[in-house]
Amino acid sequence: MVANEQIPKSIWAKKLDEVFGLDLRSLAAFRIGIALVLLADLGIRFGDVVAHYTDAGVMPRSLLAQISKPWHWSLHAISGEPIFQVLLFTIAAVMAIAMLVGYHTRIATIASWVLLISLHNRNPSLIFAADDVLRALMFWAMFLPLGASYSIESALNSANHKLPARVVSGATVALIFQQCFIYIFSAAFKTRSPVWTEGTAVYYSLSFDQYATPIGHFLLNFPALLTLFTYVTLVLEWVAPLLLFVPVRNSFFRMCAVITFVMLHAGFGLTLNLGIFPFLSIFSWLAFLPSSFWHALHKRLQTPARQGLKIYFDADCGFCKKVVHLLRTLLILPGTPLLMAQEYPDIYADMQAYNSWVVEDWQGKRHFKFAGIVYIVSLSPVFFFLVPLLNWKPVMAAGTKFYEAVATNRKIAGRFTKPFKFRPIQVRPSRLLNILALLLLLYTFVWNVSSYAPDAFKRKVWQSTEFVGRATRLDQSWSIFAPGPPRDDGWYVIPGRLQNGSEVDIFRSGNPVSWDKPSLGLRGTIYNNMQWRTYFINLNRAIGQRLYPFYGQYLCRTWNAKHPGEQSLKSFDVYFMDERTVPPGEKQTVEKKQTWQQSCS
Repeated sequence: MVANEQIPKSIWAKKLDEVFGLDLRSLAAFRIGIALVLLADLGIRFGDVVAHYTDAGVMPRSLLAQISKPWHWSLHAISGEPIFQVLLFTIAAVMAIAMLVGYHTRIATIASWVLLISLHNRNPSLIFAADDVLRALMFWAMFLPLGASYSIESALNSANHKLPARVVSGATVALIFQQCFIYIFSAAFKTRSPVWTEGTAVYYSLSFDQYATPIGHFLLNFPALLTLFTYVTLVLEWVAPLLLFVPVRNSFFRMCAVITFVMLHAGFGLTLNLGIFPFLSIFSWLAFLPSSFWHALHKRLQTPARQGLKIYFDADCGFCKKVVHLLRTLLILPGTPLLMAQEYPDIYADMQAYNSWVVEDWQGKRHFKFAGIVYIVSLSPVFFFLVPLLNWKPVMAAGTKFYEAVATNRKIAGRFTKPFKFRPIQVRPSRLLNILALLLLLYTFVWNVSSYAPDAFKRKVWQSTEFVGRATRLDQSWSIFAPGPPRDDGWYVIPGRLQNGSEVDIFRSGNPVSWDKPSLGLRGTIYNNMQWRTYFINLNRAIGQRLYPFYGQYLCRTWNAKHPGEQSLKSFDVYFMDERTVPPGEKQTVEKKQTWQQSCS
């Protein structure tokens, strides 16, 4: 009787693992993708570090204090000096790199999350959809074993037991539901607008020139196709995330969901200028790749050359042992045997004769020194494209000399790998963290429902807990192009009067003033990046009246710092050429609006 009662439990446990479990390799791919996005985002933002994050820019701390929401804290707001911002950017980049390679992964992920929130809160006028998605993903990433595969930690794993292929925890459940919240609540907001239910939403999206790409603009010539895209997008956001929960043939349906959303976001990226958003969204779906995907990929990559590869290292050299373990993981050759040369007399003789490790290929040929590295790289499924460069004679000669220098100075070289230590990895979900993750998931769900239906919960009760969402930035509202796409399209013209009496357009790098609509390609150079694009969109909205005085002062300072004397700026006006998007078939009109006047005296 007892045995019969245990059978359903094992079946249920298996189903729970299928639906809510995530493969460690998928989590590693997710980690690498998110870390690359963090680094790219930091690099883009760093180009405007003074303009966007110091007191000399468009958002001094005096203005931030006026517009910041309660509990939106920021380490970046401690100082308004550029050197302080450069320091925080540098720390954030180091933490993102550590996350990328999987070194002290959990600490690096937590630090990256903290600095990400701090950066976003420092200038809320730059925030757009990708920032909200990135914060949400980074929050749940802190609870996940991101460093258990394809990482420095996994390369130096000294545990005797084999790690499980998959992990099920409160955090895996939370990440799956979080991904669903992004799309389903976005779809819920969209259904409130007739432009989505009537099929014109994609038309309005691609007509918004501040986002549209040339490809997106070209598609406006096919109205029937735009209607189809509108309905397909809405249906996919409602239904496709639910494929993650199908209990039968879950791997197949997961793969369908991943492919669907990768293609959807690739389409977004081709038709709309959305910054990191398409890449971030695509990378986020890597976490849900099923184990069957990795099994099939592994089988496909098992060529005779990879199966026959053997690497022999000096057992008396701790530095050498670490390097071969790191190389095997970095080059993604997980099945390669790493052997101690001393246990094979003929191999050991070659090692001593060449003062080198020994790399043996599948045909028994031996490679030494830098040539051994080149051969291993040629088998890497990711970095094989580097082989022509590595085989180039100058690179080969320099690489060989470098290898020989390291080989004869192992003790000195060992100092560089001293921080990397062999440690056991344990993938055991903590009961406390599971409970905490599930409670925060429930909180996040309530917040999303509250953002969609503000009267769904008693206001006083909900207000007493809002500080949690504000402080952790789980304050979510997935109204992406919802209820409807923006229609307040147009472009800026900023005629400036110089001390010598001439007039130039400050917004277009001092070119002659032109009121003509700039081409889509020119707009890309004007806005420079997604942060400036978002900022100028906000200038045309309610918050713009608070932003304008400081933007005006910033323009005066930056122009006059580069143009002294008679070329300095005396005053300027800001005009917005309002080209509000009209329904399909109607004639577009443009209204010239003066939105700001500024004196630089």
